[in-house]
Amino acid sequence: MAVSFANDSVKVFQEEYGHFINGRWEQGASGKTITQFNPATGEALSRIQAGSAPDVDKAVKAARAAFPRWSRSTAQERQALLNEIAARLRRRADDFALMESLNNGKTLSEARGFDLPLSYGQFDLFAGAAFGIHGDTYDYPDTIGLVHREAIGVCAQIIPWNVPLVMLSMKLAPALAAGNTVVLKPAETVCLSVMEFMKEMADIIPPGVVNVITGYGEEVGHALVAHPEVRKVAFTGSIPTARKVIQYASVNIIPQTMELGGKSAHIICKSADLDAAAEAAALSTVFNKGEACIAGSRVFVHRAIREQFLEKFVGIVSRVRQGNPLAALTQIGATASKAHYDRVVGYLNLAKEEGAKVLTGGSAATSGELANGLFIQPTILDDVRYDMRVAQEEIFGPVTSVITWDDEAEMIRQANGTHYGLAGGVWTRDLSQAHEIARALDTGVVWVNRYYNLPIGIPVGGYKQSGFGRECALDTLKHYTITKSVVINLKEGPLGIFNA
Repeated sequence: MAVSFANDSVKVFQEEYGHFINGRWEQGASGKTITQFNPATGEALSRIQAGSAPDVDKAVKAARAAFPRWSRSTAQERQALLNEIAARLRRRADDFALMESLNNGKTLSEARGFDLPLSYGQFDLFAGAAFGIHGDTYDYPDTIGLVHREAIGVCAQIIPWNVPLVMLSMKLAPALAAGNTVVLKPAETVCLSVMEFMKEMADIIPPGVVNVITGYGEEVGHALVAHPEVRKVAFTGSIPTARKVIQYASVNIIPQTMELGGKSAHIICKSADLDAAAEAAALSTVFNKGEACIAGSRVFVHRAIREQFLEKFVGIVSRVRQGNPLAALTQIGATASKAHYDRVVGYLNLAKEEGAKVLTGGSAATSGELANGLFIQPTILDDVRYDMRVAQEEIFGPVTSVITWDDEAEMIRQANGTHYGLAGGVWTRDLSQAHEIARALDTGVVWVNRYYNLPIGIPVGGYKQSGFGRECALDTLKHYTITKSVVINLKEGPLGIFNA
């Protein structure tokens, strides 16, 4: 197709990006490309390579060749690299925020205030952690056991389209800190910030240590995960895709970490600070257009304070400013792609069929300056039963379902009554109740009295079908290393087993 480039996009992005392999930019073997769009305007931004198996093979071999040197680098070398990456992201934070907004449709203010600090924060964290990778010793009367903790090898990393730089940072930082080399596959729909990241860092990352292959999952993901020289897989995305990735990884019996979807319960108790809770529920609805796996998309509100809470919650969401993501006052931007836009609209139609009541929003936003973009109104659904599809399935859009509760035990049963278990929130002034509910929830993260509270270093990961493994914390290094036990005998001479 013909691609039209607006002047502002030319200043930010190249017209086309190659794969990044062994420190160089290379055209794909297929000769095919994929166009990247601005979902707020429909404008074509750039083209990326539609990768194939030969591209993957070249990248994995480059990563394998770079592994011996990088895995034996000093902690000082690895720390220096990660510190410099963090420093460059800080210096160009406004530029990278603009890239995220243009390609993903999120607001510029959100990209600058959330995505960039969390991204360079991961490199800060793991720069220091490079010195914390060590083995252990075991002492016995006649034996010493030495346990070495070593880099695992070439890592395949597959990241989604909703927060590309954050996901890149969550994957790359621990892998590099541990001494691994990487072949990264970003999403084919939103990845221009990833490509610009590699441009910015190309002169400081040793050749072959980080390689990026773009393209569709069936062609690139399969070839990458099943490659015989890949030693570990880290994936963030949907459950259906995760099932495929796990099958691909089974070919060579390699470990995986999976960070998958969520349908998190946001629980409002009788003693909650209703103003703060309503603000948090509104933020969870509109943050990144609802394209967040940890969104509190099921609000469980106690019947005693239901009407007060809903008045505040609906009031905030109905006033949310939707428009040009680059405008300073905009609070919710555009859905990241047409395919996902259609999916979310389908769930809005399903909600009405299931009998849910729309308190605000409920449809696409197409008036005025929104007409050419992929905008969906922030939506609150009431009269939702916990077993409705809209309360069980991840919509991944600006849609929150309200479920009323009276009995705490039954509420916990319903909150846990999905196959997800990624995050959750509790609002209460009762300390005992906060602890009891937090311990009862089958979920990897529980926020008490502040949703989306993400200090650097707290482990993030799922229960049940929300995945396995933990990210964003020092524990992550265990997933990127492997132990080797060296057992040294101190007692000389034969055992005498065969003496007459």
